[in-house]
Amino acid sequence: MTYPRKKDAAPMADAFQDLLKAYRLEDTYQEKLLISSWPELVGKTIADRTSNVYIKDKKLFVKITSGPVKKELQLNKSKVIALIESQIGTGIVADVVFL
Repeated sequence: MTYPRKKDAAPMADAFQDLLKAYRLEDTYQEKLLISSWPELVGKTIADRTSNVYIKDKKLFVKITSGPVKKELQLNKSKVIALIESQIGTGIVADVVFL
């Protein structure tokens, strides 16, 4: 399938979004962005106690190495999801599981 070329110049961000849409990679890109942005989203204290972050079936799995931090995150799960939605976008993850 070929797409017609646009004759006018487009900003790089728009061109990148068009490319993601054309190849249906928007969700994958947002998931990778979320995983790579985890330290900036939650801060240094939590990031230092995180050993693994991955997404499977719209669930974000986060391996926490500190019991107290894990418990605090579990109690504030809705705030973590709201933070992800405000910073990365909605619909990326439906749930967060702290391991």
